[in-house]
Amino acid sequence: MTDSPTGLRERKRQRTYRAISDAAISLFLEKGFDAVSVSEIAEAAEVSKPTLFRYFAAKEDMALYRFADHEDEAARVVAARGAGVAPLTALEEHFLAGLAARDPATGLSDDPEVLAFHRLLYGTPSLLARLHSYTARSEEALTSQLAEVPPAARKRPGEPDRMLTARLAAGQIVTTQRVLATENWRRVAQGASAESQYAPARAAAVHAFALLRTGLTPYA
Repeated sequence: MTDSPTGLRERKRQRTYRAISDAAISLFLEKGFDAVSVSEIAEAAEVSKPTLFRYFAAKEDMALYRFADHEDEAARVVAARGAGVAPLTALEEHFLAGLAARDPATGLSDDPEVLAFHRLLYGTPSLLARLHSYTARSEEALTSQLAEVPPAARKRPGEPDRMLTARLAAGQIVTTQRVLATENWRRVAQGASAESQYAPARAAAVHAFALLRTGLTPYA
């Protein structure tokens, strides 16, 4: 069976996205984010500037393209969970599996290229600011998915609607995962190996998801 023209075009688009992003990140790591021009990126990626801007509106988006696959990851985990599996359980198991695999998204990776990229990210204010928009979209996707989960009990008079509850939960879940990943990255960036930090990172994740299950009881 041959690929359809639509499928071929989409794969070509994705390759171009990746080529531009990879070229941009290589230059950012070599020279620093602010020292790299759009013209340099276009030349390195072997595309014209008009073509580059058809794919990316700003340099920040080129650097953060590798986050695109993770933008709706939490929502996909909830959607794909097995029958009878609670959303939080599915999300916790997914995060723990990421730690075991040293997934860069969990912060527990001491791969030199990953560490260099994280130093670039956390050391560049404009990239951190743009990262907030990715986080907001991640929360929105998870909110929509959680809102479809049947409530555990019938809504009582005066209780907030399901969408507000889902939005509050999504915000706490996404923030928890971000904090865990940032803490992992900081320890590894200070010289600890990913292997030595696996056990404490796992314990921290289990603790964090336990807090999500019980709410803010320790601070009530």
